[in-house]
Amino acid sequence: MKMKNKARLICQVSAAAALVLAGNAMAAEAFSSDSKWMTGDWGGERTKLIEQGIDIKMDYVGEVGGNLHGGFNDDKTARYSDQFGLGAALDLQKLLGWDNTQAKIQLTNRNGENISNDRIGDPRAGTLSSSQEVYGRGHMVRLTQLWIQHQFFDNKLDVKAGYFGEGEDFNTFPCEFQNLAFCGSQVGNWATNIWYNWPVSQAAIRVKYNINDELYAQIGAYNQNPSQLEHGNGFKLSGSGTAGTVLPVELVWSPKVNTLPGEYRVGYYKSTAPADDVLEDDNGQNAATSGNPYRVHDSKHGYWFVAQQQLTSHNGDASRGLNIAANATFHDKDTNFIDNYQSLMFVYKGPFDARPKDDVGIGFARIHVNDDVKKNAELVNASNGVTDYNDPVFSPIRETEYNYELNYGFHVTNWLTVRPNLQYITHPGGVDEVDNALVAGLKIQSVF
Repeated sequence: MKMKNKARLICQVSAAAALVLAGNAMAAEAFSSDSKWMTGDWGGERTKLIEQGIDIKMDYVGEVGGNLHGGFNDDKTARYSDQFGLGAALDLQKLLGWDNTQAKIQLTNRNGENISNDRIGDPRAGTLSSSQEVYGRGHMVRLTQLWIQHQFFDNKLDVKAGYFGEGEDFNTFPCEFQNLAFCGSQVGNWATNIWYNWPVSQAAIRVKYNINDELYAQIGAYNQNPSQLEHGNGFKLSGSGTAGTVLPVELVWSPKVNTLPGEYRVGYYKSTAPADDVLEDDNGQNAATSGNPYRVHDSKHGYWFVAQQQLTSHNGDASRGLNIAANATFHDKDTNFIDNYQSLMFVYKGPFDARPKDDVGIGFARIHVNDDVKKNAELVNASNGVTDYNDPVFSPIRETEYNYELNYGFHVTNWLTVRPNLQYITHPGGVDEVDNALVAGLKIQSVF
């Protein structure tokens, strides 16, 4: 049986099981606003499964993006993209008697199109960020998580191994926005072709040591295999196609500031895979004009900072209040398309007494293209004898893109959040000739 058919069969069987269980639940429990799940507690069976060590995970994210003004193509339309998730978190101490041991399996399926690809950005250059972060990595079912985790020495040492992505443990960041520049692990967005974010998984191991209650250090090794990005390889477990290994290290501090929680991360990554220079050949000349192949480096690297801090509580309620977050990543100038990125976000949780679980957020991001990439494009255009931006052969000159988002998260129920948003993109793709764009978005997050 082909892998594609296996994936389809898994999803069909899992969906059927969920429907049967949901059908057995009392109607009052399914769709109850107080339930954690849209399908309810399945007549109490779901809670029983959790008590036995099996926590079934089913979720959905859908995102709409519409170009209201500007961009490369101002022919107005809207695009929809989504992701379905199905998996299970397993407590192996309860299931098998294995102390301090957990496991997880997760499948994901993405579909749809992205407004950024041809309306906001010049298709020759694209955009640097994306107005629909859930878009990407193919319309297919993927094995996103398959790992086992164990704690040693009174939980001081934590080891996790299997198949998962770097952003699950390193440079982690929540996804309370729709624009990609404010959502999830940012290193994976800008470390070109080496760090694969959700939903792509790789063979990996992560070792974490808890120094004290507020501080831990961790190191990982992730198989860097570009073939896992190919359509139809969502369940690939073999090492064929391996190019190298990504090695991240990180220090994480989680203090309380005026009794309010914070988290601060600093990290470094190195990839052992060969990486092409963005400008020069082996002789140190510009490859675009010398005609020689681009120099191949034996590795590439970068580092990051993440800060998250709750600044205030709301009338003494710590579940509400103002939160600030900042991200910054810096990358190898010899080999990486993006050399630096920064963002700043503010989220106020529970802004109104009548809506204590809602949130309102605003974010600002700057994405800078490596100056050598710009120079290389200029040399390519000169060698082709083109100077007119409107010439199809012209290679757009890319510099800096800025992204802004304002959103409001309606906590409709405990299992449904609807987040309308407005995004403004300055110099989409870092291309000055492309008009600044205004995008209307809508993000739907649901747990089944």
